[in-house]
Amino acid sequence: MAKREFNSNAEIVFTCGEAFHYKGEMMVEEHCLVRVLSGELKVIHADKTYVFGAGETHLFPRNQLATLVKYEKEGLPYKAIVVKLSNTDLKDYYALHPFKPTIALSGKIARFGKSPLLDSFFQSLLPYFELSNKLPENLSKLKITEAITILRTLDKHVDEVLADFSEPGKAELTAFMERNYMFNMPMEKFSYLTGRSITTFKRDFKKAFHTTPQKWLIQKRLELAHHLLKEQRRKPVDIYYETGFENLSHFSFAFKKHFGYAPTQIENK
Repeated sequence: MAKREFNSNAEIVFTCGEAFHYKGEMMVEEHCLVRVLSGELKVIHADKTYVFGAGETHLFPRNQLATLVKYEKEGLPYKAIVVKLSNTDLKDYYALHPFKPTIALSGKIARFGKSPLLDSFFQSLLPYFELSNKLPENLSKLKITEAITILRTLDKHVDEVLADFSEPGKAELTAFMERNYMFNMPMEKFSYLTGRSITTFKRDFKKAFHTTPQKWLIQKRLELAHHLLKEQRRKPVDIYYETGFENLSHFSFAFKKHFGYAPTQIENK
Protein backbone atom coordinates (compact mmCIF):
# COMPACT_ATOMS: atom_id res chain seq x y z
CA MET A 1 0.00 0.00 0.00
CA ALA A 2 3.01 2.26 -0.06
CA LYS A 3 3.39 4.93 -2.66
CA ARG A 4 5.96 7.48 -3.69
CA GLU A 5 5.46 11.01 -4.87
CA PHE A 6 8.02 13.15 -6.64
CA ASN A 7 7.26 16.85 -6.53
CA SER A 8 8.53 19.51 -8.89
CA ASN A 9 6.58 21.84 -6.66
CA ALA A 10 3.34 21.66 -4.71
CA GLU A 11 1.19 21.88 -7.84
CA ILE A 12 2.79 19.38 -10.23
CA VAL A 13 3.21 15.87 -8.84
CA PHE A 14 4.46 12.57 -10.19
CA THR A 15 3.01 9.67 -8.23
CA CYS A 16 4.31 6.12 -8.47
CA GLY A 17 2.70 3.18 -6.70
CA GLU A 18 5.36 0.98 -5.14
CA ALA A 19 2.68 -1.59 -4.35
CA PHE A 20 0.71 -3.24 -7.14
CA HIS A 21 -2.64 -2.58 -5.47
CA TYR A 22 -3.40 0.55 -3.46
CA LYS A 23 -6.62 1.92 -1.96
CA GLY A 24 -7.14 5.36 -0.52
CA GLU A 25 -9.78 8.02 -0.07
CA MET A 26 -9.66 11.49 -1.44
CA MET A 27 -11.31 14.82 -0.88
CA VAL A 28 -9.22 17.60 -2.34
CA GLU A 29 -9.96 21.29 -2.11
CA GLU A 30 -8.43 21.93 -5.55
CA HIS A 31 -9.20 20.68 -9.03
CA CYS A 32 -6.72 18.03 -10.20
CA LEU A 33 -5.84 17.20 -13.80
CA VAL A 34 -4.61 13.58 -13.86
CA ARG A 35 -2.82 11.65 -16.63
CA VAL A 36 -2.40 7.92 -15.98
CA LEU A 37 0.96 6.76 -17.34
CA SER A 38 0.70 3.07 -16.48
CA GLY A 39 -1.48 0.79 -14.41
CA GLU A 40 -5.14 1.52 -13.82
CA LEU A 41 -7.10 3.90 -11.61
CA LYS A 42 -10.64 3.25 -10.35
CA VAL A 43 -12.48 6.22 -8.86
CA ILE A 44 -15.55 5.24 -6.82
CA HIS A 45 -18.13 7.93 -6.13
CA ALA A 46 -21.32 7.34 -4.17
CA ASP A 47 -23.34 6.87 -7.35
CA LYS A 48 -20.84 6.11 -10.12
CA THR A 49 -17.50 4.37 -10.70
CA TYR A 50 -14.92 5.52 -13.25
CA VAL A 51 -11.97 3.48 -14.58
CA PHE A 52 -8.95 5.13 -16.22
CA GLY A 53 -6.13 3.30 -18.00
CA ALA A 54 -2.71 4.26 -19.34
CA GLY A 55 -2.81 7.30 -21.62
CA GLU A 56 -6.16 8.52 -20.29
CA THR A 57 -6.69 11.93 -18.72
CA HIS A 58 -9.38 13.24 -16.41
CA LEU A 59 -10.21 16.35 -14.41
CA PHE A 60 -11.11 15.55 -10.79
CA PRO A 61 -13.23 18.40 -9.41
CA ARG A 62 -12.62 19.91 -5.99
CA ASN A 63 -14.68 19.10 -2.90
CA GLN A 64 -15.73 15.65 -4.10
CA LEU A 65 -15.61 12.48 -2.01
CA ALA A 66 -14.18 9.40 -3.68
CA THR A 67 -12.39 6.13 -3.02
CA LEU A 68 -9.35 5.58 -5.24
CA VAL A 69 -8.18 2.10 -6.16
CA LYS A 70 -4.87 1.92 -8.03
CA TYR A 71 -3.96 -1.33 -9.79
CA GLU A 72 -1.08 -2.74 -11.71
CA LYS A 73 -1.88 -3.43 -15.35
CA GLU A 74 0.05 -5.60 -17.78
CA GLY A 75 2.78 -6.07 -15.18
CA LEU A 76 3.26 -2.32 -14.61
CA PRO A 77 2.48 -0.44 -11.37
CA TYR A 78 0.22 2.58 -11.24
CA LYS A 79 1.98 5.79 -12.27
CA ALA A 80 0.45 9.17 -12.92
CA ILE A 81 1.10 12.88 -13.24
CA VAL A 82 -1.18 15.13 -11.21
CA VAL A 83 -1.47 18.85 -11.93
CA LYS A 84 -3.29 20.78 -9.22
CA LEU A 85 -5.31 23.79 -10.36
CA SER A 86 -5.57 25.89 -7.22
CA ASN A 87 -8.20 28.55 -6.64
CA THR A 88 -5.42 31.14 -6.54
CA ASP A 89 -4.08 30.19 -9.97
CA LEU A 90 -7.57 29.94 -11.44
CA LYS A 91 -8.61 33.33 -10.05
CA ASP A 92 -5.47 34.87 -11.53
CA TYR A 93 -6.26 33.27 -14.88
CA TYR A 94 -9.92 34.29 -14.99
CA ALA A 95 -9.06 37.83 -13.92
CA LEU A 96 -7.43 38.08 -17.35
CA HIS A 97 -10.07 35.91 -19.09
CA PRO A 98 -13.38 36.92 -17.46
CA PHE A 99 -16.05 34.25 -17.27
CA LYS A 100 -19.13 33.97 -15.07
CA PRO A 101 -20.49 30.43 -14.51
CA THR A 102 -24.18 30.06 -15.30
CA ILE A 103 -24.69 26.35 -14.53
CA ALA A 104 -23.17 24.03 -11.91
CA LEU A 105 -21.14 21.11 -13.30
CA SER A 106 -18.58 20.78 -10.51
CA GLY A 107 -19.79 17.40 -9.27
CA LYS A 108 -18.74 15.34 -12.26
CA ILE A 109 -15.39 13.96 -13.33
CA ALA A 110 -14.51 15.09 -16.85
CA ARG A 111 -12.87 12.46 -19.04
CA PHE A 112 -10.70 13.63 -21.94
CA GLY A 113 -10.04 11.52 -25.01
CA LYS A 114 -6.82 11.20 -26.95
CA SER A 115 -5.39 14.62 -27.73
CA PRO A 116 -2.02 15.75 -29.14
CA LEU A 117 -2.33 18.84 -26.93
CA LEU A 118 -2.58 16.77 -23.76
CA ASP A 119 0.07 14.30 -24.94
CA SER A 120 2.62 17.05 -25.59
CA PHE A 121 1.74 18.85 -22.35
CA PHE A 122 2.32 15.85 -20.08
CA GLN A 123 5.37 14.77 -22.06
CA SER A 124 6.87 18.20 -21.41
CA LEU A 125 6.45 17.72 -17.65
CA LEU A 126 8.40 14.46 -17.35
CA PRO A 127 11.90 16.03 -17.40
CA TYR A 128 10.93 18.33 -14.52
CA PHE A 129 10.74 15.38 -12.13
CA GLU A 130 14.47 14.81 -12.61
CA LEU A 131 15.33 18.25 -11.23
CA SER A 132 17.17 18.32 -7.93
CA ASN A 133 15.55 21.65 -7.05
CA LYS A 134 11.98 22.86 -7.25
CA LEU A 135 10.61 24.05 -10.55
CA PRO A 136 10.90 27.88 -10.74
CA GLU A 137 7.60 29.47 -9.77
CA ASN A 138 7.26 31.51 -12.96
CA LEU A 139 7.73 28.37 -15.07
CA SER A 140 5.21 26.51 -12.93
CA LYS A 141 2.70 29.32 -13.53
CA LEU A 142 3.26 29.02 -17.27
CA LYS A 143 2.54 25.27 -17.19
CA ILE A 144 -0.61 25.79 -15.11
CA THR A 145 -1.79 28.42 -17.60
CA GLU A 146 -1.01 26.03 -20.45
CA ALA A 147 -3.07 23.29 -18.77
CA ILE A 148 -6.08 25.59 -18.31
CA THR A 149 -5.85 26.79 -21.91
CA ILE A 150 -5.77 23.22 -23.23
CA LEU A 151 -8.77 22.22 -21.12
CA ARG A 152 -10.74 25.21 -22.41
CA THR A 153 -9.83 24.24 -25.95
CA LEU A 154 -10.97 20.66 -25.52
CA ASP A 155 -14.12 21.21 -23.44
CA LYS A 156 -16.40 24.20 -24.01
CA HIS A 157 -18.08 23.60 -20.62
CA VAL A 158 -14.96 23.37 -18.48
CA ASP A 159 -15.13 27.06 -17.56
CA GLU A 160 -18.31 26.30 -15.64
CA VAL A 161 -16.23 24.08 -13.38
CA LEU A 162 -12.91 25.92 -13.17
CA ALA A 163 -14.36 29.43 -12.75
CA ASP A 164 -16.80 28.40 -10.02
CA PHE A 165 -15.25 29.57 -6.75
CA SER A 166 -18.32 29.11 -4.58
CA GLU A 167 -18.14 27.09 -1.38
CA PRO A 168 -20.49 24.15 -0.69
CA GLY A 169 -24.01 25.31 0.13
CA LYS A 170 -26.05 23.98 3.00
CA ALA A 171 -27.03 20.48 1.87
CA GLU A 172 -29.98 18.39 3.01
CA LEU A 173 -28.19 16.42 5.72
CA THR A 174 -30.11 13.14 5.66
CA ALA A 175 -29.77 12.58 1.91
CA PHE A 176 -26.10 13.60 1.89
CA MET A 177 -25.11 11.24 4.69
CA GLU A 178 -27.12 8.32 3.28
CA ARG A 179 -25.18 8.71 0.01
CA ASN A 180 -21.72 9.21 1.51
CA TYR A 181 -21.49 7.36 4.83
CA MET A 182 -19.05 4.78 3.48
CA PHE A 183 -16.31 7.38 2.93
CA ASN A 184 -13.90 7.38 5.85
CA MET A 185 -13.47 11.12 6.24
CA PRO A 186 -12.94 13.34 9.29
CA MET A 187 -16.13 14.79 10.70
CA GLU A 188 -14.87 18.26 9.78
CA LYS A 189 -14.94 17.26 6.09
CA PHE A 190 -18.50 16.00 6.32
CA SER A 191 -19.55 19.24 8.00
CA TYR A 192 -17.75 21.37 5.40
CA LEU A 193 -19.31 19.52 2.47
CA THR A 194 -22.78 19.97 3.93
CA GLY A 195 -22.18 23.70 4.35
CA ARG A 196 -22.09 23.69 8.16
CA SER A 197 -19.74 24.42 11.00
CA ILE A 198 -18.78 21.33 12.98
CA THR A 199 -21.01 22.45 15.86
CA THR A 200 -24.03 22.99 13.59
CA PHE A 201 -23.36 19.72 11.81
CA LYS A 202 -23.44 17.73 15.05
CA ARG A 203 -26.56 19.55 16.22
CA ASP A 204 -28.41 19.01 12.93
CA PHE A 205 -27.23 15.40 12.80
CA LYS A 206 -28.59 14.66 16.28
CA LYS A 207 -31.93 16.19 15.29
CA ALA A 208 -32.13 14.17 12.05
CA PHE A 209 -30.83 10.78 13.24
CA HIS A 210 -31.35 10.88 17.03
CA THR A 211 -27.79 9.71 17.68
CA THR A 212 -24.21 10.90 17.25
CA PRO A 213 -22.47 10.91 13.85
CA GLN A 214 -19.84 8.44 15.08
CA LYS A 215 -22.37 5.85 16.27
CA TRP A 216 -24.53 6.22 13.16
CA LEU A 217 -21.57 5.91 10.77
CA ILE A 218 -20.29 2.74 12.45
CA GLN A 219 -23.74 1.13 12.35
CA LYS A 220 -24.36 2.03 8.70
CA ARG A 221 -20.93 0.78 7.64
CA LEU A 222 -21.36 -2.48 9.53
CA GLU A 223 -24.80 -3.03 8.00
CA LEU A 224 -23.32 -2.50 4.53
CA ALA A 225 -20.45 -4.87 5.34
CA HIS A 226 -22.88 -7.52 6.59
CA HIS A 227 -24.86 -7.26 3.35
CA LEU A 228 -21.74 -7.61 1.19
CA LEU A 229 -20.54 -10.62 3.19
CA LYS A 230 -23.89 -12.37 3.47
CA GLU A 231 -25.63 -11.60 0.19
CA GLN A 232 -22.71 -11.14 -2.18
CA ARG A 233 -20.42 -13.74 -0.56
CA ARG A 234 -17.48 -11.38 -0.53
CA LYS A 235 -14.49 -11.74 1.79
CA PRO A 236 -13.70 -9.42 4.73
CA VAL A 237 -10.30 -8.51 3.29
CA ASP A 238 -12.00 -7.31 0.10
CA ILE A 239 -14.69 -5.13 1.65
CA TYR A 240 -13.40 -3.57 4.86
CA TYR A 241 -11.95 -0.51 3.14
CA GLU A 242 -14.86 0.26 0.84
CA THR A 243 -17.19 0.13 3.84
CA GLY A 244 -15.25 2.85 5.64
CA PHE A 245 -12.79 1.00 7.90
CA GLU A 246 -9.09 1.83 7.96
CA ASN A 247 -7.78 -1.69 8.55
CA LEU A 248 -8.97 -5.28 8.74
CA SER A 249 -8.38 -5.71 12.47
CA HIS A 250 -10.49 -2.66 13.35
CA PHE A 251 -13.24 -3.88 11.05
CA SER A 252 -13.22 -7.40 12.53
CA PHE A 253 -13.31 -6.06 16.09
CA ALA A 254 -16.21 -3.66 15.38
CA PHE A 255 -18.12 -6.31 13.42
CA LYS A 256 -17.89 -8.91 16.21
CA LYS A 257 -18.80 -6.35 18.87
CA HIS A 258 -21.91 -5.31 16.93
CA PHE A 259 -23.16 -8.67 15.62
CA GLY A 260 -21.74 -11.04 18.22
CA TYR A 261 -19.68 -13.10 15.77
CA ALA A 262 -16.67 -12.58 13.51
CA PRO A 263 -17.12 -11.63 9.83
CA THR A 264 -15.49 -14.94 8.86
CA GLN A 265 -18.30 -16.80 10.65
CA ILE A 266 -21.15 -15.22 8.74
CA GLU A 267 -21.71 -18.24 6.49
CA ASN A 268 -22.78 -20.19 9.56
CA LYS A 269 -25.41 -17.65 10.59
